Amino acid sequence: MLQLARFYVKTSLIFLALGLMIGAHMSTGFFLRRVPPDSFLVQAHTHLLLVGFVLMMIMGVALWMFPKPAKDDSRYRPRLAWFGYVALAAATAIRATGELSLGFLGSGTSFAALFLGMATAGGLLQALGGLAFAWNIWSRIRAVSPAQK
Repeated sequence: MLQLARFYVKTSLIFLALGLMIGAHMSTGFFLRRVPPDSFLVQAHTHLLLVGFVLMMIMGVALWMFPKPAKDDSRYRPRLAWFGYVALAAATAIRATGELSLGFLGSGTSFAALFLGMATAGGLLQALGGLAFAWNIWSRIRAVSPAQK
């Protein structure tokens, strides 16, 4: 397995653990104290699980399973592949931190604009990281050559 694929998979497992912990916090708050979860906590939980865990797991497995880039492939760039990973992982952490801060501290705090900015910037950087991944893997989606059968 490629090093980058391992990073995707291991990072996705970290995001899984964080997402599950937030879900457990929301569940216990609701079922034990009848306090409905804040919408920002729900967003953080959702983004950690869907983008952080599911999407990054799929990306890591895709990098591992898809054919290696063709030798004459001028579009595949290893540095862009790493940029996509770093951007997506950092963006997911930044976005979740902003959403969690808003969920725990409230949107009326003096830092609310900072936390909203973090969540927004994280969302935009997630899109950029995902697009970098898609661009780089596109040429790896091809038929198997007769020599590989």
